[in-house]
Amino acid sequence: MRQMKVARIHAPGDVRISEEPIPAVGDGDSLVRVEAVGLCGSDLHWFHSGGIGDAKLDQPLILGHEFAGVVEGGELDGRVVAVDPARPCYECRECDEGHRNLCTHVKFAGHGRNDGGLRQYVSWPTSLLYPLPETLDSVDGALLEPLGVAIHAWDLAKVRLAAQVAIVGCGPIGLLLIRLARAAGATSVVAIEPRPHRREAAWAAGASRVLDPTDADYEDAITRDENGSIDVVIEASNHPDGAQLAVDLVKVGGLVVLAGIPDDDMTTFQAATARRKGLTIKTSRRMGEVYDRAIRLVENGLVEIASLATHRFGFDEIDQAFTQAQDRVGLKVIIEPWRDASS
Repeated sequence: MRQMKVARIHAPGDVRISEEPIPAVGDGDSLVRVEAVGLCGSDLHWFHSGGIGDAKLDQPLILGHEFAGVVEGGELDGRVVAVDPARPCYECRECDEGHRNLCTHVKFAGHGRNDGGLRQYVSWPTSLLYPLPETLDSVDGALLEPLGVAIHAWDLAKVRLAAQVAIVGCGPIGLLLIRLARAAGATSVVAIEPRPHRREAAWAAGASRVLDPTDADYEDAITRDENGSIDVVIEASNHPDGAQLAVDLVKVGGLVVLAGIPDDDMTTFQAATARRKGLTIKTSRRMGEVYDRAIRLVENGLVEIASLATHRFGFDEIDQAFTQAQDRVGLKVIIEPWRDASS
């Protein structure tokens, strides 16, 4: 029986490489040779805490929901594909109402007991594979998943043309939101980020102003230059203060979208501020049917994604990859299951 390498997390901080049989391909599925897997903030929750929210690690799990590869066999043989990690039931009320991202029976890659993409092969529903144009490779395909998450948050914000927007948190999702804001015609995009290298990335992504919330003059700068003018704030951080920063930034009658996953699973903000401003506050979870739009945005040069992949590792460097991602040194860590450390 043909074998493949897989990376399973057994306990917090304990990811092991082993060999397992290549999965059988069921009806309606395709075999994908996985070539790129992005490490997401939610993967890091599993890595350092052994769970995320109310989902806990109770058996070894293959992480990874941002992945892409090449199909072997079947109707898509030889095609580079992005993989939609969510397998909704298509039968519940939420699915019927068009909210596949809220499906109560969803099987999501790398979550709970549903193995993800950190392995050399996956068998996946062909309907959830998105063939890429020749100009995009597997790393691009893996980055389409965070772009999809950003698109979903942007859709929830219902941003009007020529709006003034702020993004709190400039990790990969936040940087993609800056690019989306520019592509969608925002006249001002304020980025809030404490890490210097991410502030630099925010400038490169198209932010019109970049602020460090830890600076002594931050509140004065907001009061002087931004207060009362920002129509929409999208929070995309994991920091406990992220929601409060968003509520403070947005104008009276404005809208806040909370897309970040806080480390302690608690989101807090001052109720009086939100109430007196009469804010609309939405929460964002994963994405809906957005892959086709994500591909078109990248293919047509409206949103650039390749520069997000700042670090690449093979399976023999798995510990280093997770440490790098956890330390937030770069932007996006990509693991390539077939990569040799020397390459």
